[in-house]
Amino acid sequence: MSGSGVELTHRAMAMLKAVAAGRAQMSCSCEPDLFVDGFACCDQITAHALAHGGYLRPAVEGGTGKVAAELTDAGRAALAITVAA
Repeated sequence: MSGSGVELTHRAMAMLKAVAAGRAQMSCSCEPDLFVDGFACCDQITAHALAHGGYLRPAVEGGTGKVAAELTDAGRAALAITVAA
């Protein structure tokens, strides 16, 4: 499971929660941008870190443009830990 090296701030956790709720899309690029409720996320640096850190990914492998975002196992585990705390 991936997901190391990224500080999971309150903002990062809110971004993961939006992905879990099905409210997020991301661009299919080497620096994937995150969109929540159709709007570009205010902190793309954190969005990139979450994607590169293995917490979220495009739901469509090999897609182009904007596609739905989904949590990885590491993203689901991060959310589960905060719920249990």
